Amino acid sequence: MKEAAITDKPLDLITMGRSSVDLYGEQVGGRLEDMRSFAKYVGGCPANIAIGTSRLGLSSAIITRVGEEQMGRFIVETLAHEGVDVSQVTTDPDRLSALVILGIRDEATIPHIFYRTDCADMAISADHIDPAFVARARAVLVSGTHMSTPGVENATRELIRCATGSGARVIFDIDYRPTLWGVAQHAAGENRFVADDKITARLQSIVADCDLIVGTEEEIHIAGGSTDTLLALRRIRDLSDATIVLKRGALGCVVFTEDIPASLDEGISAEGFAVEVYNTLGAGDGFLSGFLRGWLRDEKIETCCRYGNACGAIVVSRHGCAPASPSWAELSDYLENGSETPKLRLDRRLAHLHRATTRLRTWPEVCALAFDHRSQLEAIADRYGVSRDRISDFKTLVARGAQRAIGKGTIPGALIDGKYGARSLSMLSDGDWWLARPVEKPGSMPLEFECGENIALELRTWPAGHIAKCLVFYHPDDPHELRTTQERRIETLYAACLETGTELLLEIIPPSGSPSARDTVARAIDNFYGRGVFPDWWKLPPNDDPGAWESISQTIKRHDPYCRGIVILGQEASPETLRKGFDAVARIDLCKGFAVGRSIFQGPADAWFGGSADDEATMSAIADNYRQIIAFWHGRGTSAR
Repeated sequence: MKEAAITDKPLDLITMGRSSVDLYGEQVGGRLEDMRSFAKYVGGCPANIAIGTSRLGLSSAIITRVGEEQMGRFIVETLAHEGVDVSQVTTDPDRLSALVILGIRDEATIPHIFYRTDCADMAISADHIDPAFVARARAVLVSGTHMSTPGVENATRELIRCATGSGARVIFDIDYRPTLWGVAQHAAGENRFVADDKITARLQSIVADCDLIVGTEEEIHIAGGSTDTLLALRRIRDLSDATIVLKRGALGCVVFTEDIPASLDEGISAEGFAVEVYNTLGAGDGFLSGFLRGWLRDEKIETCCRYGNACGAIVVSRHGCAPASPSWAELSDYLENGSETPKLRLDRRLAHLHRATTRLRTWPEVCALAFDHRSQLEAIADRYGVSRDRISDFKTLVARGAQRAIGKGTIPGALIDGKYGARSLSMLSDGDWWLARPVEKPGSMPLEFECGENIALELRTWPAGHIAKCLVFYHPDDPHELRTTQERRIETLYAACLETGTELLLEIIPPSGSPSARDTVARAIDNFYGRGVFPDWWKLPPNDDPGAWESISQTIKRHDPYCRGIVILGQEASPETLRKGFDAVARIDLCKGFAVGRSIFQGPADAWFGGSADDEATMSAIADNYRQIIAFWHGRGTSAR
C-alpha cells in the first residue's frame, strides 16, 4: 500500500466513468408507471462523487464523455458550476448522454430504468486518459461499471497504470448494477445482486492495484465471489492489501485495514445516524464523498467513517443524489448540532444551510436593468393612445439596448416580467445574465400574487435560474393586521421558492407617507427573518445615509451570513441621486449592485410611445443611460474624494 497522500498536487481526486441525467419522479409512493412529473439532476456515481467531494472542499475532476446535445451540456455545465474540473470531459458526436428514470415508491423500493445502450460515457477509451493530467492528482477513483465492456475496461486499466506511475492512490468503488452488466433485465434496474463468476473475475483482476475498496454487502459479494460476507472479504484480502470499506446502510460501516477478523464487529466500526430513510439511492455516493474528505486528508479512519455516515444520512433523507449531497458547512453543522428531527429534509436550519451553501452560480456583482414594470408602461401607452400590445415591442428594444451597453468586466442583470417581457426573457436567458421576475400584482397592498393563489405552480413553469422578485409595501410599525397579512403572504412565497428551488429577491418599500427612521428598513428585515423567511437577495430603496446601510448590513449578517446580498432600486431617481446612493454603500460589502429601471428607460419610453424616437434611437438611448448607471456603480465612493 502506498505512503500517505502526496500534498503538493493541485487535484485531490479524479473520478472516471458514469455521468448521466437522472429524471427523478416527483410523486412519491406509487409505481414508476404513475409518475406525472420529473426533476432533472446529474447522476452516475463518479459524477455524484466528484460533486460530493467538491462540495466538501476537495478539488475534484472527472473523466467522462457526454453526448453533443442539450443533456450533455447540462451535465458539463452543472459539474462546472459545482466546482468540478471538466477539462477531461469530451463530447461524443455519435452517441447520446446516458439517461436514468427513477421513482421513489418506499424506502426499500426505488424503481429505475437505465437508458445506456451505447451511451457516450461507455465510449471512454484508453486514448482519453492523459498521463500528465493524472499526474496532477493525489488519487483516482474507478468504478465497477467501467469494467463491463472491453473499451471502458481498457480505459480503467490505463487510468490505474497512470495513477500508479505518478504515485497517486487508487480507489475502487465496486458500483455493481447487474443490469449494466447484462445479467438482469431492463425492468430490474433496482436489482443490486446477481451472482456471476465472470463478473467476479473481471473485478478481481484490478483489486491488487487498489489502495481503497468500497462496497455494500452485495458489492463485496460480487467482488469476493461469495454471498458469505466474511468469506468474500477474505478472498478480496487474499488478492489485495487495500483498505476495505463495507457500507452497511443504517448500521453504518466497518473498515478493514489488515487481516479480516472472525466477525464483522471486530473491524473498525462506526454507527450510522438515526434518520428517516426517504430515498436510498445515492446514499452510498454521499457516504464515499464524506469518507474521502477525511481519507484524502489522512485523518483517522474513525473520522473518515463519521464523515461518510453523516453524509449518507443526509443524502438518504432527501430527493435526488448529487443535489442532496451536503456542503462542508452543512456537514460540520450536522456533526456538531445534530437535527431537531430524524426527517432531515424537514429540518429548517439544515435545509437553509444546504440551499445557501450549494448554490450553483456566484454573483459577485449585479448591474440590473429593471424593466419588469407593467402598470407604469400601460399608463404611458394609454397616454399616447398606443395599443398595450406594443409594450412587448418596447421591452424588446430595452433588452437589445441593454445588451449593447454591457462591456468587459460587467456582470449584467435584468428584472423582466412574463406578461409583456416574455420575448426579452427568452433573449437574455441564453447568456450569463442575472435574471429576476416579478410575482406580485402591481400596486397591491395587501400583497397579491399576479398569477393567483397557487404561486408554487407558477414557479414550476419557470426555467432554472430565474429569480422570484416580490415587492411588498411594508413598514415595521404598520397596523398589526396589515403587517401580519403581508408577512404571511411572503411566508407563502418563500415556501413555494423552497419547494421549487427558486431563489427569492425580496423588495421592501415602506408605504408612501410612512414615518422613516435610520433603522426602519433594518427593523423590517429583522421581522421577516423572525418569521423564518431567508431571502437569497434583498432589493432596497436608495439611501445616502451610511449609518442606515450599516444597520441593514449588520441585521442581515446576524441572521443569515450566507445571504447573497443587496441590490439597490432606483425609484425613478435622478442620476445625481443614484450616484449619492451608490457612494453611501461603497463600504457595505453586502451591497452587490443595483436594479434600476425608470431612471434608465422613462425618457426613451415617452419618446418612443410618443412617436418622436424610432427603434434605433430608443435602443441607443437605453444603452447610453444604462452605461451611465453602470459607471456610477463602478465608481462608487470616488465622487466625494
